[in-house]
Amino acid sequence: MQHGIILLDFGSQYNQLIARRIRELGVYSEVLPFNTPLADILERKPSGIILSGGPSSVNVENARLVERSLFEQEIPVLGICYGMQLLTHMLGGKVKKGNKGEYGKATLEIIKSSALLSGVGRFSTVWMSHFDEVQEVPAGFAINAQTDVISSVSDEKKKIYGVQFHPEVSHTEEGARMIENFVFGICKAPKNWKLTNYIDKTVAEIKEKVGDQKVILGLSGGVDSSVAAVLIHKAIGDQLQCIFVDTGLLRKDEAEKVMTNYGEHFQLKIKLIDAKRRFMSKLEGVADPEEKRKIIGNEFVAVFDEESHKIEGAKFLAQGTIYPDVIESQSVKGPSAVIKSHHNVGGLPEEMDFKLLEPLRELFKDEVRKVGEELGIPHHLVHRHPFPGPGLGIRILGEVSEEKVEILQQADDIFIEELYKNNLYEQVSQAFVVLLPVKSVGVMGDERTYEYTAVVRSANTIDFMTATFSKFPWEFLEKVSNRIINEVRGINRVTYDISSKPPATIEWE
Repeated sequence: MQHGIILLDFGSQYNQLIARRIRELGVYSEVLPFNTPLADILERKPSGIILSGGPSSVNVENARLVERSLFEQEIPVLGICYGMQLLTHMLGGKVKKGNKGEYGKATLEIIKSSALLSGVGRFSTVWMSHFDEVQEVPAGFAINAQTDVISSVSDEKKKIYGVQFHPEVSHTEEGARMIENFVFGICKAPKNWKLTNYIDKTVAEIKEKVGDQKVILGLSGGVDSSVAAVLIHKAIGDQLQCIFVDTGLLRKDEAEKVMTNYGEHFQLKIKLIDAKRRFMSKLEGVADPEEKRKIIGNEFVAVFDEESHKIEGAKFLAQGTIYPDVIESQSVKGPSAVIKSHHNVGGLPEEMDFKLLEPLRELFKDEVRKVGEELGIPHHLVHRHPFPGPGLGIRILGEVSEEKVEILQQADDIFIEELYKNNLYEQVSQAFVVLLPVKSVGVMGDERTYEYTAVVRSANTIDFMTATFSKFPWEFLEKVSNRIINEVRGINRVTYDISSKPPATIEWE
Protein backbone atom coordinates (compact mmCIF):
# COMPACT_ATOMS: atom_id res chain seq x y z
CA MET A 1 0.00 0.00 0.00
CA GLN A 2 1.33 3.45 -0.93
CA HIS A 3 1.49 6.74 0.99
CA GLY A 4 1.82 5.12 4.39
CA ILE A 5 4.56 5.45 6.99
CA ILE A 6 7.60 3.18 6.53
CA LEU A 7 9.35 2.03 9.69
CA LEU A 8 12.93 0.82 9.24
CA ASP A 9 13.82 -1.87 11.76
CA PHE A 10 17.16 -1.57 13.56
CA GLY A 11 16.28 -4.24 16.12
CA SER A 12 13.98 -2.37 18.52
CA GLN A 13 11.62 -4.45 20.62
CA TYR A 14 9.02 -1.71 20.11
CA ASN A 15 8.77 -1.83 16.29
CA GLN A 16 5.36 -3.47 16.21
CA LEU A 17 4.07 -1.02 18.79
CA ILE A 18 5.13 1.98 16.68
CA ALA A 19 3.39 0.52 13.61
CA ARG A 20 0.23 -0.19 15.59
CA ARG A 21 0.14 3.35 17.01
CA ILE A 22 0.17 4.70 13.45
CA ARG A 23 -2.50 2.29 12.23
CA GLU A 24 -4.67 3.30 15.17
CA LEU A 25 -4.64 6.78 13.61
CA GLY A 26 -6.10 5.28 10.40
CA VAL A 27 -2.81 5.42 8.48
CA TYR A 28 -1.10 2.39 6.94
CA SER A 29 2.32 1.56 8.38
CA GLU A 30 4.84 -1.04 7.29
CA VAL A 31 7.98 -2.38 8.98
CA LEU A 32 10.97 -3.13 6.74
CA PRO A 33 14.54 -4.26 7.56
CA PHE A 34 16.96 -1.34 7.96
CA ASN A 35 18.97 -2.51 4.95
CA THR A 36 16.02 -2.43 2.54
CA PRO A 37 17.28 -0.77 -0.69
CA LEU A 38 16.17 2.84 -0.97
CA ALA A 39 14.62 2.09 -4.37
CA ASP A 40 12.29 -0.45 -2.74
CA ILE A 41 11.30 2.10 -0.10
CA LEU A 42 10.61 4.81 -2.67
CA GLU A 43 8.46 2.40 -4.73
CA ARG A 44 5.97 2.52 -1.86
CA LYS A 45 5.76 6.33 -2.11
CA PRO A 46 5.84 6.79 1.68
CA SER A 47 4.44 9.89 3.33
CA GLY A 48 7.13 9.56 5.99
CA ILE A 49 9.93 7.33 7.27
CA ILE A 50 10.70 6.35 10.87
CA LEU A 51 14.11 5.03 11.93
CA SER A 52 13.55 2.71 14.89
CA GLY A 53 15.53 2.18 18.03
CA GLY A 54 17.94 -0.72 18.39
CA PRO A 55 20.54 -2.31 20.67
CA SER A 56 23.61 -1.35 18.62
CA SER A 57 25.88 1.71 18.50
CA VAL A 58 26.60 3.92 15.49
CA ASN A 59 30.25 4.03 16.54
CA VAL A 60 31.00 0.33 16.17
CA GLU A 61 32.51 -1.33 13.11
CA ASN A 62 29.84 -2.45 10.63
CA ALA A 63 27.22 -0.29 12.34
CA ARG A 64 23.67 -0.57 11.01
CA LEU A 65 23.25 2.37 8.66
CA VAL A 66 20.97 3.51 5.84
CA GLU A 67 21.79 4.97 2.46
CA ARG A 68 22.88 8.59 2.92
CA SER A 69 20.57 9.72 0.12
CA LEU A 70 17.53 8.70 2.17
CA PHE A 71 17.82 12.09 3.88
CA GLU A 72 17.75 13.91 0.54
CA GLN A 73 14.36 12.64 -0.72
CA GLU A 74 12.17 15.44 0.67
CA ILE A 75 10.35 12.79 2.71
CA PRO A 76 9.92 13.59 6.43
CA VAL A 77 12.10 11.43 8.69
CA LEU A 78 11.75 10.70 12.40
CA GLY A 79 14.58 8.94 14.25
CA ILE A 80 13.70 7.26 17.55
CA CYS A 81 16.43 6.41 20.08
CA TYR A 82 19.10 4.67 17.94
CA GLY A 83 17.37 6.31 14.97
CA MET A 84 18.17 9.78 16.36
CA GLN A 85 21.78 8.80 16.96
CA LEU A 86 21.95 7.38 13.43
CA LEU A 87 20.72 10.50 11.66
CA THR A 88 22.99 12.63 13.86
CA HIS A 89 26.01 10.47 12.98
CA MET A 90 25.26 10.32 9.24
CA LEU A 91 24.51 14.04 8.88
CA GLY A 92 27.72 15.29 10.51
CA GLY A 93 26.94 15.47 14.23
CA LYS A 94 28.66 13.52 17.01
CA VAL A 95 27.43 10.60 19.10
CA LYS A 96 29.42 9.50 22.14
CA LYS A 97 29.24 6.78 24.73
CA GLY A 98 27.43 8.20 27.73
CA ASN A 99 28.90 8.49 31.20
CA LYS A 100 25.91 6.47 32.38
CA GLY A 101 22.91 4.88 30.75
CA GLU A 102 19.44 6.35 30.97
CA TYR A 103 16.73 3.70 31.36
CA GLY A 104 13.11 4.03 32.39
CA LYS A 105 11.21 7.21 33.16
CA ALA A 106 12.82 10.63 32.78
CA THR A 107 11.60 14.23 32.78
CA LEU A 108 11.68 15.93 29.40
CA GLU A 109 12.07 19.72 29.26
CA ILE A 110 11.25 21.54 26.03
CA ILE A 111 13.68 24.39 25.42
CA LYS A 112 12.66 25.24 21.86
CA SER A 113 9.46 23.88 20.37
CA SER A 114 9.21 22.15 16.99
CA ALA A 115 6.47 20.83 14.73
CA LEU A 116 6.99 17.43 16.35
CA LEU A 117 6.55 18.80 19.87
CA SER A 118 3.67 21.14 19.06
CA GLY A 119 1.11 21.17 21.88
CA VAL A 120 3.37 19.24 24.28
CA GLY A 121 3.80 20.78 27.75
CA ARG A 122 7.13 22.24 28.79
CA PHE A 123 7.72 19.35 31.23
CA SER A 124 6.52 15.77 30.71
CA THR A 125 7.51 12.19 31.50
CA VAL A 126 9.20 10.13 28.78
CA TRP A 127 10.58 6.58 28.57
CA MET A 128 14.31 6.20 27.96
CA SER A 129 16.40 3.18 26.99
CA HIS A 130 19.91 4.10 25.81
CA PHE A 131 23.60 4.35 26.68
CA ASP A 132 25.05 6.33 23.77
CA GLU A 133 24.03 9.99 23.52
CA VAL A 134 24.17 12.87 21.06
CA GLN A 135 27.08 15.21 21.85
CA GLU A 136 26.84 17.62 18.89
CA VAL A 137 23.93 18.10 16.51
CA PRO A 138 24.50 18.34 12.72
CA ALA A 139 24.63 21.70 10.98
CA GLY A 140 21.15 23.13 10.49
CA PHE A 141 19.69 21.23 13.45
CA ALA A 142 18.20 22.76 16.59
CA ILE A 143 18.12 21.22 20.06
CA ASN A 144 14.46 21.14 21.04
CA ALA A 145 14.34 19.27 24.34
CA GLN A 146 16.52 17.63 26.95
CA THR A 147 16.48 15.24 29.90
CA ASP A 148 19.95 14.65 31.31
CA VAL A 149 21.03 14.52 27.66
CA ILE A 150 19.98 16.05 24.33
CA SER A 151 16.62 14.37 23.78
CA SER A 152 14.94 16.01 20.78
CA VAL A 153 16.44 17.62 17.69
CA SER A 154 15.11 18.91 14.39
CA ASP A 155 15.91 20.38 11.02
CA GLU A 156 12.53 21.98 10.31
CA LYS A 157 13.53 23.01 6.78
CA LYS A 158 14.33 19.42 5.75
CA LYS A 159 11.62 17.93 8.01
CA ILE A 160 14.07 15.65 9.80
CA TYR A 161 13.40 15.00 13.50
CA GLY A 162 14.94 12.90 16.24
CA VAL A 163 13.95 11.92 19.77
CA GLN A 164 16.11 9.99 22.21
CA PHE A 165 13.08 8.59 24.07
CA HIS A 166 10.30 6.23 22.95
CA PRO A 167 7.08 8.14 22.13
CA GLU A 168 5.24 4.91 21.24
CA VAL A 169 5.17 3.44 24.77
CA SER A 170 2.45 4.35 27.24
CA HIS A 171 5.03 5.56 29.80
CA THR A 172 5.75 8.57 27.56
CA GLU A 173 2.89 10.81 28.64
CA GLU A 174 2.51 12.86 25.48
CA GLY A 175 3.97 10.36 23.03
CA ALA A 176 0.67 9.84 21.21
CA ARG A 177 0.48 13.57 20.46
CA MET A 178 4.04 13.53 19.09
CA ILE A 179 3.29 10.59 16.79
CA GLU A 180 0.12 12.31 15.60
CA ASN A 181 2.09 15.53 14.99
CA PHE A 182 4.56 13.59 12.83
CA VAL A 183 2.00 11.55 10.89
CA PHE A 184 -0.50 14.33 10.14
CA GLY A 185 1.15 17.67 10.92
CA ILE A 186 4.52 16.93 9.29
CA CYS A 187 3.94 14.03 6.84
CA LYS A 188 0.38 15.04 5.84
CA ALA A 189 -0.32 11.30 5.59
CA PRO A 190 -3.75 10.30 4.24
CA LYS A 191 -6.13 8.21 6.34
CA ASN A 192 -5.96 5.10 4.18
CA TRP A 193 -6.32 2.25 6.67
CA LYS A 194 -9.79 0.90 7.48
CA LEU A 195 -10.57 -2.74 8.19
CA THR A 196 -13.95 -2.86 6.46
CA ASN A 197 -12.30 -1.60 3.26
CA TYR A 198 -9.56 -4.16 3.84
CA ILE A 199 -12.08 -7.04 3.82
CA ASP A 200 -13.72 -5.94 0.56
CA LYS A 201 -10.33 -5.35 -1.08
CA THR A 202 -8.93 -8.70 0.09
CA VAL A 203 -12.00 -10.68 -0.99
CA ALA A 204 -11.71 -9.17 -4.47
CA GLU A 205 -7.98 -9.95 -4.61
CA ILE A 206 -8.53 -13.58 -3.54
CA LYS A 207 -11.20 -14.07 -6.24
CA GLU A 208 -8.90 -12.67 -8.90
CA LYS A 209 -5.83 -14.59 -7.76
CA VAL A 210 -7.51 -17.98 -7.22
CA GLY A 211 -9.98 -17.98 -10.11
CA ASP A 212 -11.68 -21.37 -10.29
CA GLN A 213 -8.87 -23.32 -8.61
CA LYS A 214 -8.94 -25.01 -5.19
CA VAL A 215 -7.30 -23.81 -1.98
CA ILE A 216 -6.31 -25.93 1.03
CA LEU A 217 -5.82 -24.55 4.52
CA GLY A 218 -4.59 -26.11 7.74
CA LEU A 219 -7.31 -25.14 10.22
CA SER A 220 -6.17 -25.23 13.85
CA GLY A 221 -9.14 -23.59 15.55
CA GLY A 222 -6.92 -20.68 16.60
CA VAL A 223 -7.76 -17.09 15.79
CA ASP A 224 -5.47 -16.57 12.77
CA SER A 225 -6.27 -19.72 10.79
CA SER A 226 -9.99 -19.43 11.59
CA VAL A 227 -10.27 -15.83 10.40
CA ALA A 228 -8.23 -16.66 7.29
CA ALA A 229 -10.55 -19.59 6.53
CA VAL A 230 -13.77 -17.58 6.90
CA LEU A 231 -12.34 -14.70 4.85
CA ILE A 232 -11.23 -17.00 2.01
CA HIS A 233 -14.56 -18.86 2.14
CA LYS A 234 -16.36 -15.53 1.76
CA ALA A 235 -14.40 -15.03 -1.46
CA ILE A 236 -14.48 -18.50 -3.09
CA GLY A 237 -16.91 -20.67 -1.12
CA ASP A 238 -16.42 -24.43 -1.48
CA GLN A 239 -13.27 -24.04 -3.51
CA LEU A 240 -11.66 -23.89 -0.06
CA GLN A 241 -10.86 -27.23 1.59
CA CYS A 242 -9.76 -27.08 5.24
CA ILE A 243 -7.74 -29.83 6.90
CA PHE A 244 -7.94 -30.20 10.69
CA VAL A 245 -5.34 -32.53 12.21
CA ASP A 246 -6.25 -33.86 15.66
CA THR A 247 -2.84 -34.59 17.16
CA GLY A 248 -4.27 -35.82 20.44
CA LEU A 249 -2.50 -32.88 22.09
CA LEU A 250 -5.34 -30.38 21.86
CA ARG A 251 -7.59 -28.94 24.54
CA LYS A 252 -10.61 -30.89 25.71
CA ASP A 253 -13.19 -31.50 22.94
CA GLU A 254 -11.30 -29.14 20.57
CA ALA A 255 -11.92 -31.20 17.43
CA GLU A 256 -15.66 -31.39 18.07
CA LYS A 257 -15.84 -27.66 18.77
CA VAL A 258 -13.99 -26.78 15.55
CA MET A 259 -16.23 -29.01 13.44
CA THR A 260 -19.33 -27.47 15.03
CA ASN A 261 -18.22 -23.82 15.02
CA TYR A 262 -16.71 -23.72 11.55
CA GLY A 263 -18.05 -26.79 9.74
CA GLU A 264 -21.70 -26.47 10.72
CA HIS A 265 -22.07 -22.75 11.49
CA PHE A 266 -19.91 -21.33 8.67
CA GLN A 267 -20.41 -24.26 6.29
CA LEU A 268 -16.68 -24.69 5.73
CA LYS A 269 -15.53 -27.92 4.09
CA ILE A 270 -13.32 -29.48 6.78
CA LYS A 271 -11.56 -32.82 6.60
CA LEU A 272 -10.91 -34.08 10.13
CA ILE A 273 -7.79 -36.26 10.44
CA ASP A 274 -7.62 -38.33 13.61
CA ALA A 275 -3.86 -38.76 14.10
CA LYS A 276 -3.79 -39.22 17.88
CA ARG A 277 -2.23 -42.68 17.91
CA ARG A 278 0.32 -41.67 15.29
CA PHE A 279 1.58 -38.76 17.41
CA MET A 280 1.53 -40.70 20.68
CA SER A 281 3.57 -43.54 19.24
CA LYS A 282 6.21 -41.07 17.98
CA LEU A 283 6.40 -39.38 21.41
CA GLU A 284 6.69 -42.56 23.43
CA GLY A 285 9.71 -42.43 25.74
CA VAL A 286 10.67 -38.86 24.72
CA ALA A 287 11.19 -36.32 27.52
CA ASP A 288 13.47 -33.63 26.03
CA PRO A 289 11.46 -30.46 25.21
CA GLU A 290 13.19 -29.64 21.92
CA GLU A 291 13.00 -33.24 20.73
CA LYS A 292 9.28 -33.26 21.49
CA ARG A 293 8.80 -30.07 19.50
CA LYS A 294 10.65 -31.45 16.50
CA ILE A 295 8.74 -34.72 16.55
CA ILE A 296 5.36 -32.97 16.79
CA GLY A 297 6.27 -30.41 14.13
CA ASN A 298 7.69 -32.97 11.69
CA GLU A 299 4.78 -35.35 12.17
CA PHE A 300 2.24 -32.57 11.64
CA VAL A 301 3.97 -31.61 8.39
CA ALA A 302 4.02 -35.26 7.27
CA VAL A 303 0.29 -35.76 7.99
CA PHE A 304 -0.69 -32.49 6.32
CA ASP A 305 1.48 -33.24 3.30
CA GLU A 306 -0.07 -36.69 2.86
CA GLU A 307 -3.62 -35.38 3.14
CA SER A 308 -3.10 -32.35 0.90
CA HIS A 309 -2.00 -34.54 -1.99
CA LYS A 310 -5.29 -36.44 -1.78
CA ILE A 311 -7.21 -33.29 -2.76
CA GLU A 312 -7.46 -33.14 -6.54
CA GLY A 313 -7.03 -29.79 -8.24
CA ALA A 314 -5.63 -27.92 -5.22
CA LYS A 315 -3.23 -25.25 -6.43
CA PHE A 316 -3.06 -22.88 -3.44
CA LEU A 317 -1.95 -23.35 0.16
CA ALA A 318 -3.54 -20.80 2.52
CA GLN A 319 -1.97 -19.85 5.83
CA GLY A 320 -3.02 -17.59 8.69
CA THR A 321 0.28 -15.67 8.60
CA ILE A 322 -0.14 -12.27 10.29
CA TYR A 323 2.03 -9.17 10.18
CA PRO A 324 4.10 -9.86 13.32
CA ASP A 325 5.08 -13.21 11.72
CA VAL A 326 6.20 -11.34 8.60
CA ILE A 327 8.19 -8.82 10.63
CA GLU A 328 9.89 -11.54 12.67
CA SER A 329 10.78 -13.44 9.48
CA GLN A 330 12.35 -10.29 8.07
CA SER A 331 14.17 -9.57 11.30
CA VAL A 332 15.73 -13.03 11.30
CA LYS A 333 17.34 -12.08 7.99
CA GLY A 334 18.10 -8.58 9.22
CA PRO A 335 18.89 -6.98 12.55
CA SER A 336 16.84 -8.44 15.37
CA ALA A 337 18.30 -10.96 17.76
CA VAL A 338 16.34 -14.17 18.38
CA ILE A 339 15.13 -14.25 21.99
CA LYS A 340 13.33 -17.61 21.82
CA SER A 341 12.10 -20.16 19.33
CA HIS A 342 8.43 -20.04 18.44
CA HIS A 343 5.85 -22.42 19.88
CA ASN A 344 4.13 -22.75 16.50
CA VAL A 345 4.43 -25.95 14.53
CA GLY A 346 7.27 -25.84 11.99
CA GLY A 347 6.90 -24.66 8.42
CA LEU A 348 5.47 -26.81 5.66
CA PRO A 349 7.90 -28.58 3.30
CA GLU A 350 9.39 -26.54 0.47
CA GLU A 351 8.68 -29.26 -2.08
CA MET A 352 4.92 -28.88 -1.66
CA ASP A 353 3.79 -27.74 -5.10
CA PHE A 354 1.40 -24.99 -4.08
CA LYS A 355 1.13 -21.25 -4.51
CA LEU A 356 0.91 -19.41 -1.20
CA LEU A 357 -2.18 -17.47 -0.10
CA GLU A 358 -1.81 -15.32 3.03
CA PRO A 359 -4.77 -12.91 3.29
CA LEU A 360 -3.91 -11.67 6.80
CA ARG A 361 -0.23 -10.90 6.28
CA GLU A 362 -0.76 -7.12 6.59
CA LEU A 363 -2.68 -7.32 9.89
CA PHE A 364 -1.71 -7.22 13.54
CA LYS A 365 -3.41 -9.59 15.99
CA ASP A 366 -5.92 -7.05 17.28
CA GLU A 367 -6.81 -6.20 13.67
CA VAL A 368 -7.28 -9.89 12.84
CA ARG A 369 -9.75 -10.12 15.70
CA LYS A 370 -11.69 -7.10 14.42
CA VAL A 371 -11.82 -8.61 10.93
CA GLY A 372 -13.11 -11.85 12.45
CA GLU A 373 -15.94 -10.03 14.19
CA GLU A 374 -16.75 -8.10 10.98
CA LEU A 375 -17.04 -11.50 9.27
CA GLY A 376 -19.52 -12.68 11.89
CA ILE A 377 -17.26 -14.98 13.93
CA PRO A 378 -18.53 -14.95 17.54
CA HIS A 379 -16.65 -12.70 19.94
CA HIS A 380 -15.52 -15.53 22.23
CA LEU A 381 -13.90 -17.37 19.33
CA VAL A 382 -11.87 -14.45 17.97
CA HIS A 383 -10.71 -13.51 21.47
CA ARG A 384 -9.31 -16.92 22.36
CA HIS A 385 -5.89 -16.99 23.97
CA PRO A 386 -2.89 -18.18 21.91
CA PHE A 387 -2.35 -21.94 21.91
CA PRO A 388 1.09 -23.35 20.99
CA GLY A 389 1.47 -25.46 17.87
CA PRO A 390 2.90 -28.45 19.82
CA GLY A 391 -0.14 -28.12 22.09
CA LEU A 392 -0.20 -29.98 25.38
CA GLY A 393 3.00 -31.70 24.34
CA ILE A 394 4.94 -28.77 25.82
CA ARG A 395 2.59 -28.32 28.78
CA ILE A 396 3.21 -31.87 29.97
CA LEU A 397 6.76 -31.70 31.27
CA GLY A 398 8.73 -34.82 30.55
CA GLU A 399 7.31 -37.82 28.71
CA VAL A 400 3.85 -37.49 27.17
CA SER A 401 1.21 -40.21 27.52
CA GLU A 402 -2.50 -40.53 26.79
CA GLU A 403 -3.20 -40.69 30.53
CA LYS A 404 -1.33 -37.44 31.18
CA VAL A 405 -3.04 -35.71 28.25
CA GLU A 406 -6.47 -36.64 29.60
CA ILE A 407 -5.56 -35.42 33.10
CA LEU A 408 -4.24 -32.12 31.78
CA GLN A 409 -7.22 -31.58 29.45
CA GLN A 410 -9.63 -31.87 32.37
CA ALA A 411 -7.62 -29.58 34.65
CA ASP A 412 -7.09 -26.98 31.93
CA ASP A 413 -10.80 -27.04 31.02
CA ILE A 414 -11.76 -26.30 34.62
CA PHE A 415 -9.38 -23.33 34.79
CA ILE A 416 -10.63 -21.82 31.51
CA GLU A 417 -14.26 -22.42 32.53
CA GLU A 418 -13.72 -20.57 35.83
CA LEU A 419 -12.04 -17.67 34.03
CA TYR A 420 -15.13 -17.27 31.84
CA LYS A 421 -17.53 -17.67 34.79
CA ASN A 422 -15.75 -14.91 36.71
CA ASN A 423 -15.40 -12.55 33.70
CA LEU A 424 -11.61 -12.82 33.88
CA TYR A 425 -10.79 -14.54 30.58
CA GLU A 426 -10.40 -11.40 28.48
CA GLN A 427 -8.64 -9.54 31.29
CA VAL A 428 -5.62 -11.82 30.90
CA SER A 429 -3.50 -12.55 27.83
CA GLN A 430 -2.79 -16.26 28.13
CA ALA A 431 -3.90 -18.82 30.69
CA PHE A 432 -3.40 -22.57 30.98
CA VAL A 433 -2.40 -25.45 33.23
CA VAL A 434 0.92 -27.31 33.21
CA LEU A 435 1.34 -30.90 34.40
CA LEU A 436 4.59 -31.61 36.22
CA PRO A 437 6.43 -34.95 36.22
CA VAL A 438 6.31 -34.72 40.01
CA LYS A 439 4.13 -36.79 42.34
CA SER A 440 3.53 -36.01 45.97
CA VAL A 441 1.68 -37.53 48.90
CA GLY A 442 -1.83 -36.33 49.65
CA VAL A 443 -4.86 -37.33 51.67
CA MET A 444 -8.29 -37.53 50.06
CA GLY A 445 -11.01 -38.80 52.33
CA ASP A 446 -9.40 -41.48 54.44
CA GLU A 447 -7.03 -42.56 51.71
CA ARG A 448 -3.39 -41.73 51.12
CA THR A 449 -2.74 -40.60 47.53
CA TYR A 450 0.40 -40.26 45.45
CA GLU A 451 -0.50 -38.16 42.42
CA TYR A 452 0.66 -35.43 40.04
CA THR A 453 1.18 -31.72 40.69
CA ALA A 454 -0.49 -29.17 38.41
CA VAL A 455 0.65 -25.60 37.88
CA VAL A 456 -1.86 -22.87 37.04
CA ARG A 457 -0.27 -20.23 34.78
CA SER A 458 -1.75 -16.89 33.68
CA ALA A 459 0.08 -13.91 32.21
CA ASN A 460 -0.72 -10.34 31.26
CA THR A 461 1.14 -8.74 28.36
CA ILE A 462 0.79 -6.31 25.49
CA ASP A 463 3.29 -7.78 23.03
CA PHE A 464 4.25 -11.17 24.57
CA MET A 465 7.88 -10.00 24.71
CA THR A 466 7.51 -9.13 28.38
CA ALA A 467 4.78 -10.30 30.72
CA THR A 468 3.69 -10.25 34.35
CA PHE A 469 1.77 -12.96 36.17
CA SER A 470 -1.94 -12.27 36.59
CA LYS A 471 -2.88 -11.07 40.07
CA PHE A 472 -6.07 -13.03 40.71
CA PRO A 473 -8.08 -12.82 43.94
CA TRP A 474 -7.16 -15.58 46.40
CA GLU A 475 -10.78 -16.71 46.44
CA PHE A 476 -10.67 -17.36 42.70
CA LEU A 477 -7.45 -19.37 42.89
CA GLU A 478 -8.86 -21.34 45.81
CA LYS A 479 -11.95 -22.22 43.76
CA VAL A 480 -9.83 -23.35 40.80
CA SER A 481 -7.56 -25.44 43.04
CA ASN A 482 -10.47 -27.10 44.84
CA ARG A 483 -12.24 -27.97 41.60
CA ILE A 484 -9.15 -29.44 39.95
CA ILE A 485 -8.24 -31.58 42.98
CA ASN A 486 -11.82 -32.72 43.56
CA GLU A 487 -12.77 -33.37 39.93
CA VAL A 488 -9.58 -34.55 38.23
CA ARG A 489 -8.41 -38.01 39.16
CA GLY A 490 -4.62 -37.97 39.11
CA ILE A 491 -3.90 -34.51 40.61
CA ASN A 492 -3.70 -33.89 44.35
CA ARG A 493 -1.70 -30.66 44.46
CA VAL A 494 -2.11 -27.32 42.60
CA THR A 495 0.40 -24.45 42.57
CA TYR A 496 0.24 -20.97 41.00
CA ASP A 497 3.12 -19.65 38.89
CA ILE A 498 3.99 -16.10 40.02
CA SER A 499 7.06 -15.59 37.82
CA SER A 500 7.22 -12.85 35.18
CA LYS A 501 8.88 -12.72 31.77
CA PRO A 502 11.78 -12.17 31.86
CA PRO A 503 13.42 -14.07 33.51
CA ALA A 504 10.85 -16.83 32.98
CA THR A 505 8.99 -17.52 29.73
CA ILE A 506 5.19 -17.73 29.54
CA GLU A 507 5.22 -21.39 28.46
CA TRP A 508 7.18 -23.87 30.57
CA GLU A 509 8.82 -25.68 27.65
